[in-house]
Amino acid sequence: MPEERKWKRIRERLELKLPVRVHCRETTDLQWTEITRLIDVTPFGAGFTLKRPVEKGRLLQMTIPMPRQLRVFDHVEDQYRVWALVRYIRGIASPDSTPRFEVGVAFIGKRAPRSYEENPAKRYEIGGLSAESLSSLQELQEAESASSDKRRLTRHNIPVDMLIETLDDKGGVEMSEHTVSENISLRGAAIYTTLNLPVGRFIRLSSEQYKVTVYAAVRATSMGPSGVPRVHVEFVDREWPL
Repeated sequence: MPEERKWKRIRERLELKLPVRVHCRETTDLQWTEITRLIDVTPFGAGFTLKRPVEKGRLLQMTIPMPRQLRVFDHVEDQYRVWALVRYIRGIASPDSTPRFEVGVAFIGKRAPRSYEENPAKRYEIGGLSAESLSSLQELQEAESASSDKRRLTRHNIPVDMLIETLDDKGGVEMSEHTVSENISLRGAAIYTTLNLPVGRFIRLSSEQYKVTVYAAVRATSMGPSGVPRVHVEFVDREWPL
């Protein structure tokens, strides 16, 4: 019984405001690092905030001065380097209007799966427990392409004025373009654009018409019927206010 109570306590989230280095590879060509602080932590996951968007199912590499009694491996190292799966993200208000995102992750182990090395934009889901008592992964079966005619949500064929912005590895605006959507739903859109946006890239979308800014992940690219290129995106931090 005492062991069971101890195990239950160690699984509870501890409010340790430890510094953490978060490294993300958006695509094979773009990666960024942010220094932030944990909100809480257990041996199996953590919560923290970021200034950059991520999305549920993505992998992050984290470096934390974790107390050794909370580690599953690398007990003698000064820093705990662990891979983590994003399980939760939401946008939060900031006093200075700086974008902020609350993120919750599950630790998955010392190494990333081989498929991640081949495609860092790949998404995963929890598949069970590994031998090290951390979560094991299975590749997320991607929903039907955003360009498919079969929709989980109704797409509205309306041209919404939008500003597309991409962020560089420092968080500054790299490219921007004023354009319109081909169609849009609560969770995604097809947008005409001449920007080169690879699958997996995070972008910021702003609309004066709807007085809203959302962040999205690129799911696919295609050519419109009139020969104009378009990008298919899924919103990652909130729904579009249709």
